[in-house]
Amino acid sequence: MNRTTENKIILIVRKTRLDELISRHNTRSQAQFYVEHLGADFSDYEREHRLYQEMVGGASDILAGLGRLQVVDRAFLPNFLFGEGDTVVVLGQDGLVANTLKYLDRQPVIGVNPDPTRWDGILLPFIVRDLTHIVPEVFDQRRKIRPITMAQASLNNGQVLYAVNDLFIGPRSHTSLRYSIRQDNRKETQSSSGIIVSTGLGSTGWLKSILAGAQGVVQGQKPVRKEPASQSDFPWEAEYLYFSVREPFPSRTSSAGMVFGKITPQASLYVVSHTPDTGVIFSDGIENDFIQFPSGMEATIAVSERVGRLVV
Repeated sequence: MNRTTENKIILIVRKTRLDELISRHNTRSQAQFYVEHLGADFSDYEREHRLYQEMVGGASDILAGLGRLQVVDRAFLPNFLFGEGDTVVVLGQDGLVANTLKYLDRQPVIGVNPDPTRWDGILLPFIVRDLTHIVPEVFDQRRKIRPITMAQASLNNGQVLYAVNDLFIGPRSHTSLRYSIRQDNRKETQSSSGIIVSTGLGSTGWLKSILAGAQGVVQGQKPVRKEPASQSDFPWEAEYLYFSVREPFPSRTSSAGMVFGKITPQASLYVVSHTPDTGVIFSDGIENDFIQFPSGMEATIAVSERVGRLVV
């Protein structure tokens, strides 16, 4: 096929629910039996799968005519090496855009909604046919780019984990993590079910639910009729993060004073684990993509120098 440029385009795709069912149950018929045995509508899985495959095919045809195309499944993102000049197109749900952004370093991302009737698409402003004019505009730097602030956790053994929505520092299971927490001149030892660190993009998710629950407790479990705090929704490009400690337990050896605060480029958060083998740090709700956080390990939680770039 003749293409109009030699620019590299990476199309990020995902497995559908039907793909995952077949992988789990070995065959399509066994997957159908399982779903229908539970009283669910298997035809909905088929419709979703069929439409997504059509959108992948349509997007691939358009992009192959605009540049050098490579299709990458989300499962390979952690090990895929993106080029500095790559243009990235994500075809999927909002979560796939967030998952992709944390593996990039300033490459522009075009979010494409494969099914606007099914997905809200806050991070997916385009549909497949838009690619015909959007991609050339990105190549020519004529398209507006919205920056997205990211968080990062850096361990004292050299490991680094990035987050587009939020970081979780806590126990691997439903227990407690013992650790010390420090910021500026404040420091204390804590025992809690974990620390949530939220970016502006993630502030309407996990952080919002934490603040809503806290306000509900303070108000005596009355219904929350307004935003629990201004911190529950701040700009995607805001150069700060918020941290919140979940279920801190005050005791003779642990405190609960530093339970909420702001992380800025001038004020990182430092956490040292005192738990032998159950501590972990993961990002964006993906529990199987984690780094170990055992006793003695120190994590520096900071505003990342990496910035996500979403085409709008």
